[in-house]
Amino acid sequence: MEDILTKIVAAKKLEVENFKKNENEASLAKYPLFNRTPYSLKNFILDEDKTGIIAEFKRKSPSKGIIKDKASPKLITRAYFENGASALSVLTDFTFFGGSVEDLAEARLFNPLPILRKDFIVDAIQIIEAKAIGADAILLIAECLTSSEIKNFSNIAADLGLEVLLEVHEKEQLDKWNPAIHLVGVNNRNLKTFEVSVQHSFDLLPLMPEEAIKIAESGINNPDTLVDLKKAGFNGFLIGEYFMAQEDTPLAAAIFMHDFSDKWQRFKVNNEK
Repeated sequence: MEDILTKIVAAKKLEVENFKKNENEASLAKYPLFNRTPYSLKNFILDEDKTGIIAEFKRKSPSKGIIKDKASPKLITRAYFENGASALSVLTDFTFFGGSVEDLAEARLFNPLPILRKDFIVDAIQIIEAKAIGADAILLIAECLTSSEIKNFSNIAADLGLEVLLEVHEKEQLDKWNPAIHLVGVNNRNLKTFEVSVQHSFDLLPLMPEEAIKIAESGINNPDTLVDLKKAGFNGFLIGEYFMAQEDTPLAAAIFMHDFSDKWQRFKVNNEK
């Protein structure tokens, strides 16, 4: 049976070909935000005054269906920013996740934080579009890209001033990392089956490139888990579905982030004695 990721990538390639009928590098370069200087996702993640959390705006998913399809990007992402998120992640895939470039553009308008364009990058034109709509970083998914594609896309991103988060799920995919990639994330969700296990992050951590900023992704719903991941050596955490699934997303995010910050500060104080 065809897995979910294969279906998503096939649909994305068709979508991109249609997009290229109307847009190209020259037309995207005329977008008002194309010439802005991007924020550094890496630097914001490492800022000790923030939580290290990349808080995600997601309307639906293939595994959970509709999560919050009428949500306001302004309201939710602003709450993320005001409560200590280091960065934002915005889904721009419509077919499977209900997102749009307009969601990212709205988040950009109201937040002085790095924004990760969360999508399935299969063509260089998507990276150029990411710069044009105000993104600061892109996601490259090792599961659906070759090493040469990842190298090419990460170099294009670097030329545009964008940073790259390389997402891996299996240890063999770490071989696709290259020095142009700033951050490496372990996706605790299997993109073929959508099964989730946070233990996956702990298992792959020792194998991750030493110089990369290390991000744990998916399945994180408890501040204590963040403390454990940070103690183990992770720099940041991508959290989306948990926040978005709560009845009051801004309140849930505020409680979660402040709880984590308090627990991490207590841990640091206790270990400095």
